[in-house]
Amino acid sequence: MTDPAPHPVTGEFFASPVPPGTGWPGDPASPGTPVARSPARVRALASSAASLDELQARVSVCRACPRLVRWRESVATAGRRASFADQPYWGRPGPAFGDPDAAILLVGLAPAANGTNRTGRMFTGDASGDFLYAALHRTGYANQPTSVAAGDGLELTGVRILATVRCAPPENKPTAQEKATCLPWLRRDLELSPQVHTMMAIGAIGWGGALSAAAALGWQVPRPTPKFAHGAQVILERPDGQPVRLVGCYHVSPHNTFTGRLTPEMLDEVLLSLRR
Repeated sequence: MTDPAPHPVTGEFFASPVPPGTGWPGDPASPGTPVARSPARVRALASSAASLDELQARVSVCRACPRLVRWRESVATAGRRASFADQPYWGRPGPAFGDPDAAILLVGLAPAANGTNRTGRMFTGDASGDFLYAALHRTGYANQPTSVAAGDGLELTGVRILATVRCAPPENKPTAQEKATCLPWLRRDLELSPQVHTMMAIGAIGWGGALSAAAALGWQVPRPTPKFAHGAQVILERPDGQPVRLVGCYHVSPHNTFTGRLTPEMLDEVLLSLRR
């Protein structure tokens, strides 16, 4: 843990990683939030969460994947990017962000080491987030086009953003075991969100995570497993017969956006198609 540094918005001092319940903007946890330290404990704590707030609190303190814990905390302490060296780093799993009553979920890959792992908010503080939130503002889901840091006034309406893996992985590559360990958090989010009618998978890993979570919940999923593609659409069905549409979108990574594989117009088109 590092010496305290000032938060870029509030000016309040925090150590890195940020201890739960110490006042970080949007921190859902308290010092007493139970901590998952194994895959079995993730399953137990996810399934017993009675609300989205309780679920996100438990997500935000999870320590079930030793490799990911070591990496996220090493970045938050000794590995901070030079341009952010004077800022505190969240250094914990990224909880979901957005409208708790959203009918649309955006499912990403995992937090970025100097993005969510620094700011504590999904897709915030890096180029991927800049591209995504500008599009969310253009299409009417966000109240402002920028997402700089938690506490900056950003609000989402109608959408909530989460990730298949909640901790920043080395080289942005979580292992199969890490994805499986984290999946119960997404499953429980879907169980607690019966109003969700559409999911947008941001990249192939988000697509696979959404399909795996749906299958684990007993939803009807087409066979063979639908392949990811930009603009691909699949209809899933909850056990009560309610349909949920899964839509694919290329990841908002700098590689895709700088090369033009994903343009602002392409992202806007997909986002606008999510509304019923």
